[in-house]
Formats: sequence, structure tokens, C-alpha cells
Amino acid sequence: MTDEPRTDPETAEPPVAPLPPRKVWLVAAVAPVVLVIDQITKQLALAGLEHEQPVRVLGGLFYLQIVRNPGAAWGMATGMTWVLTLIALAVVIGIIWVMPKLRSTGWAIGLALVLAGALGNLLDRFFRAPGAMHGHVVDFLSPFAPNGEAFPVFNIADSSICVGGALIVLMAVLGRDYDGRRTSDKKDAR
Repeated sequence: MTDEPRTDPETAEPPVAPLPPRKVWLVAAVAPVVLVIDQITKQLALAGLEHEQPVRVLGGLFYLQIVRNPGAAWGMATGMTWVLTLIALAVVIGIIWVMPKLRSTGWAIGLALVLAGALGNLLDRFFRAPGAMHGHVVDFLSPFAPNGEAFPVFNIADSSICVGGALIVLMAVLGRDYDGRRTSDKKDAR
């Protein structure tokens, strides 16, 4: 006879799969690189394009020009820069709060891209003219036509936010949660 307790196979809980390792390091590696690229490209654009006519590149696929954006995409929320600043701050705080729980590579990269983009545009709103919390975001990429005639003029930070957001949506559609588990596994555990 053994001293091990007997368990009923019908009531025994299945073994819990170990969680993947945390991915905070991935956010800490990706976000600063994208943020630096955003800030450098904005400085280069300002140095070379300020007060110049749009420059056609790649056969008209893009036009490079400086647009100082006081609002959001498509000219929305113009005059509400302080609100956009507060929203960006909330996004940054939310991502920082979630970071210690990250165990999904897809989520980590998506959140890193959103974080870098939010910080890139937030830096513009804090430190560019006309002043703190009212600064205009520097945009310089106009696809297909100059002056945002075909699509809004944007920057690397805007692209980073869109790609990161799309990756997060893809992870959600695939049933992957930020903590590394599948959404269906959480439902089954209930």
C-alpha cells in the first residue's frame, strides 16, 4: 500500500500548461528603436523639406513634404491637441501597466509599435511649436499625391501605431491573449 491519496479521474483537474516566458524585453528592445527612427526621420524631414515644394519619390508613390498637424488623421480633432495628448498619455500608461504580464511575442511587438508611435507623436505635442500640450505633430509622407490629396500625410509614428494595432487585432482574431494563452484555453478553465 502507498500513502498517496487517491483521486477520482472525473474530478481531477487537468495539469496546467506552463506559461511562456515574459516578453517585456521585446517591448524594451523594439519600442526605443522605432521611436529613435521616428524622431530622426522627422528631424531629417524638417531639415530638408521645411518651406520647400513637395518632393516626388518612387515615381509618385510618395511625396515628401512637411505638414504640421494640430489634430488627428484626416484633419479630425483640430484644435483639440490637449485631448489627443491626454489620450496618448493614457495609451502609454496602459501599455506600461500591461508590460509585466506580456508573454506573447505578437502582442509584445504590437504593443511596442503602438507605444513607440504614441511616444513619438507625444514628444511632438509636448516639445514642438506652438507649445507644450499644444504642439503640432510633424508629418512628411504623402502617398500617391502631394498635400494629402489621396491619403492623409503621415509619419513613422503613425505607421507604427497602425501596424501595431493591426498586429494586436490579428492576435485577438487568432485567439491569442497577451499573457501567452489561447482565449479558448481560458474559457475551458472556467
